[in-house]
Amino acid sequence: MVMRMLLSCSVCLLLLLSCLREAVESRTLHLDSCSVNVHTHELRKYYSGMRSDAVSADGEIGVKLLDKSLMKKVQEGQRCCFMRLLLRFYVERVFSNHASSEPQQQRCSSALANAFVSIRRDIHKCHCLCGEETQRQIDSVHAEFNKLQINQASQKAVGELDTVLEWLEGVGQKT
Repeated sequence: MVMRMLLSCSVCLLLLLSCLREAVESRTLHLDSCSVNVHTHELRKYYSGMRSDAVSADGEIGVKLLDKSLMKKVQEGQRCCFMRLLLRFYVERVFSNHASSEPQQQRCSSALANAFVSIRRDIHKCHCLCGEETQRQIDSVHAEFNKLQINQASQKAVGELDTVLEWLEGVGQKT
């Protein structure tokens, strides 16, 4: 009986330590000649705290701001620029206009916005160069965003953060 309790406690402790280690680990994103450390696990954690509300409140099902095909079209040599412009969009247009009545979701939104600001600050050190096609891609995101009322648009953009996080995780795997 004592051995089972010790074994259970040991397993719980190992799981806890694993979660804590994962929470502080960062992934290096290789964005062309720029490399930045991002805590993707934390981004996912914050997003999961607000995702269901954002997706369920999205009444504009037929509109897509960030299609996965758009993210796949980011050209080699333009990932740094694309990420910088996308983070700017989220910090300046989306999170600044996103509102939730739930305090927990407000905290998650603030934490995610702060994380994006931090990543953006690191990317600015890289001096990424932007091509015309990359600027057009981001302009198309802004154009779709502008077609909606600001609250709807920010809800939609938050609901589509999965696409951004998947892209970030994919970029992080490239060496």
